[in-house]
Amino acid sequence: MKKWTRWQDWVAVAAGLYAVLSPIWTTSDGKTTGTAVVLGALIIIAGLVNLATPRQVAVEWIEAVLGALLFISPWALSYTHMYGMAWTAWIVGAVTVIVGIWGARFAEIHAHGPLHT
Repeated sequence: MKKWTRWQDWVAVAAGLYAVLSPIWTTSDGKTTGTAVVLGALIIIAGLVNLATPRQVAVEWIEAVLGALLFISPWALSYTHMYGMAWTAWIVGAVTVIVGIWGARFAEIHAHGPLHT
């Protein structure tokens, strides 16, 4: 598995970047902005770590958990009435969970093969 080539991790980085930047064009308040920025930044970091070290199965699962946290945040933090931020959290969270689990499964299958750099 080559470094910096897994599309799943690039999708996670792009999704995290979208979450971080979403308060710019979406109506938000301090709570929703903080949630999107913090979880989005953590998703970006997890995606970059996964790209740099493609055999880290645990970080793939962390990425999926961060996506799940973002997905449930509109309900947990009571901002489902802020449709733009809520839909951003649901879509970015779902995408991150999907690519995180997909990447984790891929990393588990290839964990013992030769690493191409």
